[in-house]
Amino acid sequence: LQSEFHEKDTFYIFNHVDIKIYYHVVENEALGARLVAAKLEPKSYKHTHPDNPDCSGVPMDISNKASGEVKIAYTYSVTFHEEKSIRWASRWDYILESMPHTHIQWFSIMNSLVIVLFLSGMVAMIMLRTLHKDIARYNQMDSTEDAQEEFGWKLVHGDIFRPPRKGMLLSVFLGSGTQILIMTFVTLFFACLGFLSPANRGALMTCAVVLWVLLGTPAGYVAARFYKSFGGEKWKTNVLLTSFLCPGIVFADFFIMNLILWGEGSSAAIPFGTLVAILALWFCISVPLTFIGAYFGFKKNAIEHPVRTNQIPRQIPEQSFYTKPLPGIVMGGILPFGCIFIQLFFILNSIWSHQMYYMFGFLFLVFIILVITCSEATILLCYFHLCAE
Repeated sequence: LQSEFHEKDTFYIFNHVDIKIYYHVVENEALGARLVAAKLEPKSYKHTHPDNPDCSGVPMDISNKASGEVKIAYTYSVTFHEEKSIRWASRWDYILESMPHTHIQWFSIMNSLVIVLFLSGMVAMIMLRTLHKDIARYNQMDSTEDAQEEFGWKLVHGDIFRPPRKGMLLSVFLGSGTQILIMTFVTLFFACLGFLSPANRGALMTCAVVLWVLLGTPAGYVAARFYKSFGGEKWKTNVLLTSFLCPGIVFADFFIMNLILWGEGSSAAIPFGTLVAILALWFCISVPLTFIGAYFGFKKNAIEHPVRTNQIPRQIPEQSFYTKPLPGIVMGGILPFGCIFIQLFFILNSIWSHQMYYMFGFLFLVFIILVITCSEATILLCYFHLCAE
């Protein structure tokens, strides 16, 4: 605070606002100018003549011992300044530069890159070590009988392509995951290019919903291809689950929360007409596109595996601690979460604090790192499971 605000037991009222409007004149002066920035500065003035205020002088102070009524005049001033250095495309930069989280965002990126480098090093070490051992063993073989002997993780080569017990659910989740992955990538890519500006309220969510609806074809295709490779024959059930399982769970959760908002009379509740529009997009566009994708997926030949699956399943030995489901889920989730938790904190903070989130470049980079981390974590977990077999 300024030196004027130094009296003890005194309250100071900021009763004046200086509003500075910055504009940029376009090339064609006949079109006028564009507003590129607006800055507000609160001030305190004790107006001696409220009918003819003079925005100068001492601050508006009220003693803690004051009694009776106090008349306070509130004023404002507006000034316009031509700003040639601020371009129309970069008019949001002065707001973003005022945010104190940029250095933390770079720390988040570095943290994610360290995790990716760690996983990449482990994958490279395992691959090089495995290939080196294989080459060394092949060079030491003296007979064809030794060459035919299987060792290490190659003992399970006849079982690794055996269809899973829940092949239906796996194929459905693969199809829905493909739909969400492509939707997220395209949405963030457009946001980085500046098409989804915060000036256009709701553009990000609208783009995501429209893309999800139009990407029903890849979801149905991927689900059908994998389900056919698993030897499944209930193609109608597969298509229906791909169309309704994951979207139905999300919509049911969304509808229940919206009912609560309706009951509380909140302005955040989605109107009934909007819900009907969402259902129309889902049933009239997304579901038919999913059926079309599934049709082409089932028309394709099943995915051919490089080795033949044994008719008799191999006996599964006793599992180690880290190959059991719960530890595997924890280890497979901690590393990807470590890449995104800082970025997730800022997103949730922006939502709950009603702040603007415009760091789509950081978010897109973190998304790419997340995809790489999930891929490498999957490779490591699969390798450890095969070694344990």
